[in-house]
Amino acid sequence: MEIIKIRYTFRHKGSGNIEMKWYSIGQLEERAAAKLSPVFSDEYELISRDLFTGLKDKNGRMIYDRDIWDIGRRFQVEFEEDRCGYFPFANDGGCGCCADEVYQPYEGDIIGNIYENPDLLEAAEE
Repeated sequence: MEIIKIRYTFRHKGSGNIEMKWYSIGQLEERAAAKLSPVFSDEYELISRDLFTGLKDKNGRMIYDRDIWDIGRRFQVEFEEDRCGYFPFANDGGCGCCADEVYQPYEGDIIGNIYENPDLLEAAEE
């Protein structure tokens, strides 16, 4: 069985800084979240929990829900309960429905995520 991994994204309430932490279910079950990291305190706001898709890009980097992935076009990784689909951000004349367009995720690069790199989304929309 594949280990379930979750990427947590937090925003510091005072500074607005974004911080990410990665944990397996086993780590979360072993100890209280507050003991794992200070981000599990009242000083931080939880923005998102993103699941590991079970896939890796061509550099071996784990692909998580809400990552931005480049294979010549930019896609947001969208993981849903019933399927794992990839949707383009690039405004390049594509159909915009490309869930079945991508066959080998390990050919592309994860270039960021929608929280730390919102500029990648803006650039793709231009």
